[in-house]
Amino acid sequence: MHNSGRNYLEVHRDVRDALDEGRAVVALESTIICHGMPYPRNVDTAKRVESIVRANGAVPATIAILDGQLKVGLEDSEIEYLGRNSRQVTKASRRDLPIIVSRRGNGATTVAATMTVATMAGIRVMATGGIGGVHRGVEQSMDVSADLDALSRTNIAVVCAGIKSVLDIGRTLECLETAGVPVLGYRTDTVPAFYSSSSGFPVDYRMDEAHAIAAALRCKFDLGINGAILVTNPVPDEHALNGKEIDQLIDEAITEMNKLGITGKATTPFLLARIAERTNGRSLDTNIELVLNNAKLAANIALEYSRLVTRDNEFH
Repeated sequence: MHNSGRNYLEVHRDVRDALDEGRAVVALESTIICHGMPYPRNVDTAKRVESIVRANGAVPATIAILDGQLKVGLEDSEIEYLGRNSRQVTKASRRDLPIIVSRRGNGATTVAATMTVATMAGIRVMATGGIGGVHRGVEQSMDVSADLDALSRTNIAVVCAGIKSVLDIGRTLECLETAGVPVLGYRTDTVPAFYSSSSGFPVDYRMDEAHAIAAALRCKFDLGINGAILVTNPVPDEHALNGKEIDQLIDEAITEMNKLGITGKATTPFLLARIAERTNGRSLDTNIELVLNNAKLAANIALEYSRLVTRDNEFH
């Protein structure tokens, strides 16, 4: 654990024990609890995600800020608190961390903030739904998610179902290439588009086994190359939505959002809520299934990574 954040970190005993013993740990974000879905479904989903990580041999570390403490691993009661009081919990990106901590506030961490806190604690794998990126209409708004900058500088593997469909996927991939972030496809040749299994854009590398991804991650760290590896994992076919239908709904929702003057960090929650409404909740079901699917793969990668590190340590 780095000295820089130690005074503000509160690592759950299960997570701390696993890290000390070199066992597999998976970091999980908390915006899904506060800004992704309604109560009590948010709490139920967060607990299901944690149990899938455990069932696949890793320890879950859901990350949030509570009373100014960067919490790495939550009690069920803390997940319940976040889910019930989501309106009073700040959506916290990396830039927000020092402010919320200094004010002893509560925050639900985005991908960027979760990656940052996870690496402070020494966690090497995290799971999320989809990453942020370049927003559609970026020419006017200059709206680019902090997730991209965080991916360029944070040493972690991020397992996701691709780039959120509400974004400009092509431009997001260009930014990832510039930032030196490899985009891997787990058993796929094309980058998934969150609700649908393919965006049509090719991945940088296809990998069909968790141990191959773990080996690439280990090699990246050994070479001293900073930055994340993005592992894209398509939503299972039985839960995927029709890509063309979703695109049309997104276009309509963006038009409505622009008329309402919604900008910044409020855009993604607005668009996801509108899409859930227009699909009669099907998109929310898909969102939950893809997060569960990503948690399982992340646990598998974390397990393989911990085995590699243990083997290397024994060898040396």
